[in-house]
Amino acid sequence: MSTGIYGRSEVKRARYAVAAVFAVHGSVTGSFATRVPWIQDHAGVSAGQLGLALAFPALGASLAMPLAGRVTHRFGARTALRALLALWTLALVLPSLAPNLLTLCLALFVYGATAGMSDVAMNALGVEIENRLDKSIMSGLHGMWSAGALIGSAAGTLAAHLGTDARTHHLLAAAVLTVTGLVACTWVLDLQPAEDEDPPPRFALPPRSAVLIGAVGFCAVFAEGASLDWSAVYLRDELATSAGLAAACTTGFTLTMALARLAGDRVVDRFGAVRTVRVSGVLATLGGLLVVVGGHPAVAMTGFALMGLGIAVVVPLCFAAAGRAGSNPSLAIAGVATITYTSGLVAPSAIGGVAQATSLVVSFGLVTVLACCLVVFARVLRAGDRNRPTITPSAAEVPGRQS
Repeated sequence: MSTGIYGRSEVKRARYAVAAVFAVHGSVTGSFATRVPWIQDHAGVSAGQLGLALAFPALGASLAMPLAGRVTHRFGARTALRALLALWTLALVLPSLAPNLLTLCLALFVYGATAGMSDVAMNALGVEIENRLDKSIMSGLHGMWSAGALIGSAAGTLAAHLGTDARTHHLLAAAVLTVTGLVACTWVLDLQPAEDEDPPPRFALPPRSAVLIGAVGFCAVFAEGASLDWSAVYLRDELATSAGLAAACTTGFTLTMALARLAGDRVVDRFGAVRTVRVSGVLATLGGLLVVVGGHPAVAMTGFALMGLGIAVVVPLCFAAAGRAGSNPSLAIAGVATITYTSGLVAPSAIGGVAQATSLVVSFGLVTVLACCLVVFARVLRAGDRNRPTITPSAAEVPGRQS
C-alpha cells in the first residue's frame, strides 16, 4: 500500500501549502459575498428569488461532497486538490454572468458543488498533516480560511466602491486565486492509494460517528450564521443603534472568530479537544445570554464577540474528530461538511422565521440554547483529542491520501 513517505520538513512545508489553500478558498467566498447586490441587479431577481437562488450553493455542495473521495482515489491527493480548487476559483466567475433566475440558480449550484468538493479534499489533507505532525493545526487552517475571506471581502468592497463591474472583478480575482492555488498545491502531500484498493462509493450515507460529530458542528455553524447575518439587525432594531455601530458589531464578531482560530491550536494541544469545546461552549453561552438580557449596545456587542470567540474552534475540531474517528474518514469528513453546510443554510432563515413570529430576542435565545449544547455534547469530539490514542486509517481511506 502506497501511503507516501515524507520527512518532517516536507510535512511542515505541506502544512503551509494547505494553509495557503484554505486562504484561497476563503478568498473566493469573500469575493462573492460582497458582490451579491450587483449580481441580484444584473440577474433582475427579487429578494425572494435571490433567497431561492442562494439555497443552490448548499444544495450543490451537499450532493457533490461525497464525490471528493472518489476523485482523490482516482487521481491522487495533489492532483485532485489542484483540480478541485481550480474549478472552485474559476466558478467564482459564473454567478456574475447569469442574466436571469434560472441561469443564476445553475451557476450557484456549480459554485456550491466545486466549493464542497474542494472543501472536503483540503480538510482531509489538513487532518492527515495534523496526524503526521502529531499536533493540532486544524484551527489555524480554518483561521487562514477566515483571513482569506476577510481579504476577499475587503477587495470586493473596494471594487464595489469604485463601481467596478462584478464580471471584471470576479474574472481578475479568479485568475489571481487560481494561479495562487495551483502554486500552493505544488507542495501538498502527493498521497496515493494502493493499486488493489477499491475506490470509495460515489454516494453513501455518512457513518453514525459523522452524524454525532456533525450535530455539534451544526450548533456552532447555526450560531455563526445567525450572528453574521442578524447581529447588525439586532443592534439596529432591538437596541436602536446607528447603522455604523451595528456594522461594527458584525465586524467584531468576525475578527474574534478569525483571531481565536489562528490561536486555537495551542489551546487544543494544551487542554485537548473535549475540554476546549466545553470551555468554548461556556463562552458562547455567556455571550448569548449577554445578547439576550443585556439591553445595551455595549453589552450586546460584547456578547457577540464572546460568541465568536466561543464557536471559533468547534468546526475545525469537528473535522479533526471525523478524520480520526473510524475506518472511513472520507465519508465521515464529507458527512460532517454536509451537516455544517446545511446548518449554514438553515440558520439565517430560521432566525428570521422565529423573529417574525416572536422577536429577535427569542431567536437569539434559541442560539444560546444551541451554544449550551456544545458544553453538553463536547465529549462527542473525543476522537479529535490529541491526548487519546488515534485510529490511523489506510491511505486509500482518506480523501487526501488515496479530503
